[in-house]
Amino acid sequence: MNRRQFIKTSTAAALGANIIGCSKHTEKPNLLFIWTDEQRADTMKVYGNKNIHAPNLNKLASESLVFRNAYVSQPVCTPSRSTVMTGLWPHNNGCTENNLPLSMEIPVLSEMVDDPEYRSAYMGKWHLGDEIFNQHGFDEWISIEDNYRKYYRKGRNRNQLSDYGQFLQQLGYEPDNNDGRYSRSFASGLPLEHCKPKFLESRAIDFLQRNQNNPFMLYINFLEPHPPFFGPMDNHHSLREVQFPVNFDDPLEEDEPLWYRIRREILRQEGSKDLDLRVKSVWHNLIQKYWGLVTQVDLSVGAILGTLENLGLADNTIVVFTSDHGDMMGSHRLLHKTVMYQESVQVPWLMRVPQMGRRQNIVSDHVSHIDLVPTLLDFMNKGQNENLPGTSLRPVILENEKDRDAFIEWNPQLHRYKPEKKSYLPGVSVKETNMVKHAYRRAVITQEGFKLVLADQDGNQLYDLNKDPFETTNLVHESQYRDLILRHTKKITDWQQRTNDDCKIV
Repeated sequence: MNRRQFIKTSTAAALGANIIGCSKHTEKPNLLFIWTDEQRADTMKVYGNKNIHAPNLNKLASESLVFRNAYVSQPVCTPSRSTVMTGLWPHNNGCTENNLPLSMEIPVLSEMVDDPEYRSAYMGKWHLGDEIFNQHGFDEWISIEDNYRKYYRKGRNRNQLSDYGQFLQQLGYEPDNNDGRYSRSFASGLPLEHCKPKFLESRAIDFLQRNQNNPFMLYINFLEPHPPFFGPMDNHHSLREVQFPVNFDDPLEEDEPLWYRIRREILRQEGSKDLDLRVKSVWHNLIQKYWGLVTQVDLSVGAILGTLENLGLADNTIVVFTSDHGDMMGSHRLLHKTVMYQESVQVPWLMRVPQMGRRQNIVSDHVSHIDLVPTLLDFMNKGQNENLPGTSLRPVILENEKDRDAFIEWNPQLHRYKPEKKSYLPGVSVKETNMVKHAYRRAVITQEGFKLVLADQDGNQLYDLNKDPFETTNLVHESQYRDLILRHTKKITDWQQRTNDDCKIV
């Protein structure tokens, strides 16, 4: 047995013994699930960013399983959230686009646990339908978003304010919308103590204090660092600290997908929210503010985790931290999500599991959120759910067993997005612009580090993430990769067949 094999075997044995030794104590572990919206993976130290101020997330990472290469099911809010909550692919649960409601008949993790002794609560952004109304069996529901009213199901009160809206009302703030709503921009411009993260922090701490003697499942979803990209900590990082993405100046050559090149040109010509993105210093300030939003959330994460410790609950609570997708934030000079580049599809994923002790364990395999629910069910001693396409990552963690390849889907937002009315690139018609805008995409990321993205109405992509982690060279037209592309194309079509995905990519 060589040194590497000895370390692997010893680590697995030690962790396994720890789990067995603590099985009685963790018979009904608590779950504290903290997630953000639109947070890139590289926003904390363990993912390569030593400049951003996130001491509480960095501390959590030092005590947790760190999935170094974790991917969402689809890089936009509703579809990704549907997978995080249900363990199903968007094309299976029906949430293939933003603002499509999750069926009440499809259970979320807390319903799968199905234990009346647990107290459960959902706090923060939901974005899976009927935003402010309690659903899916949660005992408590704290809402913060009022801008999804038009998507409520029939019979819902569209004039009712979210819990956060009522909080602002009680503080005496006048709504900035004629219909009585407070906009996201209004909330982001408030003092720190009145912003959404602090509001959620206080409600989460109250829940923990009231349920310290009960097993519980608490979900807290922060809106930040989602747009609007500003807040009370805009200048918290000096511009000297703020770094541009390595691939900021990548030109996006003609072999890259046409829609992505059009997206970049739209930003160049029209900017975003009055920001002139032709100017590099504007990008610099935008990234600075994005980092400030991450730090703002970090403060509240620290307060919540501190309460968990002070109440003596940490040793029997699984803590999860992740995000629903990333943000390009200047990579390839793109902004927001919805593309298949790493900065959009890769997210932080930390899990502090009491049975494993307080030490960092980095998992370098390429893993998917599709395995998040099965993994939590496993660590909560609920076994495996045969109705779920994913599987527990416990063997990957404990035995270094290689996981399956990671798959990602993209379904165009046909119900929400308006067609483009003009051309943005020379020689590209309006008709072609809208054709590629509405392209379906399917991707596989193999454990060897190759990423293949296939599109039905746009260019395909192939990257060697080991040699080209910032995706500056598309290899899809290189003849030496022809056989590899055929093999990986079959992986995608086989996955589609296994999961009943009827999208015709090939």
